[in-house]
Order: sequence, then C-alpha cells, then structure tokens
Amino acid sequence: MRASDIMRTSFATVKPETPLLEALHLLLETNQRGLPVLDDGGALVGIVAEGDFLHRRELGVSYPEGFWLEWLLGKQEGQLVSERTRGLGVDAVMSRHPVCVDENATIEAVVKEMDMHQISQVLVLHDRQAVGIVGRMQILTALERCLREPGKP
Repeated sequence: MRASDIMRTSFATVKPETPLLEALHLLLETNQRGLPVLDDGGALVGIVAEGDFLHRRELGVSYPEGFWLEWLLGKQEGQLVSERTRGLGVDAVMSRHPVCVDENATIEAVVKEMDMHQISQVLVLHDRQAVGIVGRMQILTALERCLREPGKP
C-alpha cells in the first residue's frame, strides 16, 4: 500500500502572510493537524501545525527558555503579547522544512517518518507539489479496512 492509496486529497492551505488567527480558525474548522503553506505560485514553503500554537502566553503557557518567538516579537512597552501576535502571519511561526514523502512511498516509510520526527502527519508530494496529507487517521482507516476485508492489501 502506498501513500497515494490512503492520502487525504482535499485539504486547506494558507499563504505565508495569512494571519495567525485565520490559520488557527482554519485548523479548527477543517479538523486538520496542520496547514501546508504555499507561495503565490503554489510551491510549498512550509507548514503551520497544531504544535506551532501550543506555547502561547495568551493561554498562560510559558515559552521555553530562550524561545525564538520571544526574540522575534521583542518586548514592546505597554503592548500585550496577544496584540503583537494578532498582527503576525503564519510565516512567523511555521516550520520551513516540513516532513514530506513521495506519493509512491510505502505506508511503512510514512510511519517511519512520522515516528522519526515525532509528528502526526506528513505531506505527500508529486513533482514537488503538495497533493495530499497522510495522518494517523488515514493510516487507522486503512488498517480498519484491511482488518475488515482479510486478503486485501
């Protein structure tokens, strides 16, 4: 079984300048674990995922010691962190080197990538274009199908 056999082909994407609040809303609305970030030409430039939103002062969750976002935002007198954050685009917090697999990657290779990078999904590429997403739910759905229909790969 290949990534192309089980990948999610309908998924939302964002641009680097998409406001963080809009990206967060889109994550919640689409039930995706992450949003591929595409430039104006449709090329993949990163991914903004759930983890990119976890350490937020707005939630009372402290940044780890030396967290880069604190440097990026700087300390501005009289301005709340939430106000500064609201003005940021996803390019300020996105992962610039998302984990990707080729559409012909085996499910074993997909799971190895997910385990190695401790992530819950990978992007699937065809000719360097994002054509799908394989996450834990797609893998579990494939497993359920295999167990329900013995003898089918």
